[in-house]
Amino acid sequence: MSFVTFVSGRYLRTRQKRAFISLITALSVAGVTVGVMALIVVIAVMAGFEADLKSRIMGIRPHLVITQKEGALTDYHRIVEKVADIQGVETASAYIATQVVLRTANRAAGALLKGIVPTSGNTGIPGVDTGSLLPPSSAEKDPQADLRPAPGIVLGKQLAASLGVIRGDSIHMITPRGMLSPAGHIPAMIKYKVVDLFESGMYEFDGSLSFVTLEQAQKMLRMPASVSGIEIRLENLDRADRLQEEIQQLVGSDYNVENWKQINRNLFSALRLEKTVMFIILALIVLVAAFNIAGSLVMMVMEKRRDIAILKTMGATAKSIGRIFVVKGVMIGLAGTALGTSAGLILCTLLERYQFIKLPADVYYITSLPVHLKAMDVFTIALCAILICLAATLYPARQAAAIDPVEAIRHG
Repeated sequence: MSFVTFVSGRYLRTRQKRAFISLITALSVAGVTVGVMALIVVIAVMAGFEADLKSRIMGIRPHLVITQKEGALTDYHRIVEKVADIQGVETASAYIATQVVLRTANRAAGALLKGIVPTSGNTGIPGVDTGSLLPPSSAEKDPQADLRPAPGIVLGKQLAASLGVIRGDSIHMITPRGMLSPAGHIPAMIKYKVVDLFESGMYEFDGSLSFVTLEQAQKMLRMPASVSGIEIRLENLDRADRLQEEIQQLVGSDYNVENWKQINRNLFSALRLEKTVMFIILALIVLVAAFNIAGSLVMMVMEKRRDIAILKTMGATAKSIGRIFVVKGVMIGLAGTALGTSAGLILCTLLERYQFIKLPADVYYITSLPVHLKAMDVFTIALCAILICLAATLYPARQAAAIDPVEAIRHG
């Protein structure tokens, strides 16, 4: 054990003549502990919200989207075939998206209509077999039914509730692209049968989204040879950036390729900003504890002036004297950080396992606090706490190193 560490440990363990200094030291450790624990828990919960929100959004939105820069996207069959062969791409399919009005006998609601290819695999409708959108085969048709049954539509549960319909009911869709008549432009109105409902847990989707087949959307919007774009779902979401570049080179400069980060940039930028602000706010708890550390070290320097003078006359350098108080302050910071990290990890584990904090289901889309603990977040919090505590020791250490042994002994 070095001289600096030995003396620092003695100063930390020895009961002070002034109980006030010991109280401030204890409060400093407690402050660092509470600050680190609060940071770990809050950041873990916010990361849990972000991960849960990301999984819900990515469950219904595409990971990559290809659109035409100018004009309508017409050669989508060729692009889909090329993109589908790329390693890492799970599915690639064309889609059409437009705003429509859905109407029943006594209710109406605006909706975002999306035309998809039901047989393309995972098309982003949670809990729904996309094959239900396909018209029944001749063998399955009721002989007494209409020879031209209404096409199928899938609605979000909230949208269906606002329209007052359930599975099997019929609704009418009004689209802006109708036909010209002597009386002017007449919007198109088409009858659909509700074949299924989906629930993503996000009101933005469940309250506005509806799905029909791509063929039906093209027919309804009078665009038989074109689509709005091509949506791509990946096997690994983390490879979106690399695959975006690869697909962009494949399709050429006439097309735009956007990944999920760019499509949802506003939402995830807001989440990152909120997480950063919360980190800064809660780090102030550790900063207050660091001021307590600095205060206790300054008072200890004033109390130990005679001891410091004796150490200097025995050969201790000013640098080693300063290090004594730096090491003591860092020891306080390490103790508080270790206790805070342990308490934070325990609390996160309890929150994740027992979910004893409940959230109102009518306000939030989840019923308990989600917890997603990342090792890098814990390491960053612990490192920042130790660095703040280290910075708090620099002034007291410099003050101790500057003490003149002659003056200290004379006036001690």
